[in-house]
Amino acid sequence: MRAPHLPRMVRHGLSRPRRLAVAAAVGVMATLACQPLAFAHVSVSPDTAEPGEPSMLSFGVPNERDDATTTRLEVTFPADHPLSSVTPQSMPGWQITVHKEPMDKPAGAGDEMDNQTVSSIVWEGGSIPADTFTNFTVRIGKMPDTGQLSFKALQTYSDGQVVRWIDLMQPGQPEPEHPAPTVTIAKAAAPAESTSDSDPVARILGGVGIAAGVAAAGVAFTRRRAAPVDQAVPEREKARL
Repeated sequence: MRAPHLPRMVRHGLSRPRRLAVAAAVGVMATLACQPLAFAHVSVSPDTAEPGEPSMLSFGVPNERDDATTTRLEVTFPADHPLSSVTPQSMPGWQITVHKEPMDKPAGAGDEMDNQTVSSIVWEGGSIPADTFTNFTVRIGKMPDTGQLSFKALQTYSDGQVVRWIDLMQPGQPEPEHPAPTVTIAKAAAPAESTSDSDPVARILGGVGIAAGVAAAGVAFTRRRAAPVDQAVPEREKARL
């Protein structure tokens, strides 16, 4: 069957297998061209962190539109897991505003934010052109002991459109259209311990086994060396007779 939608030179200049391959490639390209960039979400990296440890989080913001630039990002920090020490990385061309609120419970001594929690951070004044992305990085002095941290993000375009990345993931449900960047607090798995290095009893038993083996080998060697001498005694006695 001829492919009427392919150019004339393709139909006549290629073999049938190659024509089929070209037709499949054209179909895939057309499908991709018609689909929106639904996979280009505002995300956070890394998406896991150790409890009680400092962490560097980067919010990756892609520009999904061809006719506008991204000019503002607002990230809201989780109220159920207040973070008292958050420092944004300096970004040339962007004005950064950190919003704070008093903590319900006093923070421990030495906290950098003086008993305040960061409620949100706003980056504005810069620009993310089409087909590019920018990372907005913050340093968190101490992560919570457990739980999941959801950072709701508002992305504003140059024409005033606001995309709300605020939908929370639900267990057993597919990913929502505009998921909020989420970090899971999980303790790193401890490396497996080697028995020979960690168990003193095993080391002692191993040493005893080696010593016993050496002793048994010595006894066997001695017996093999003594056997020819014992066999030679009757021969000498016969010679005397």
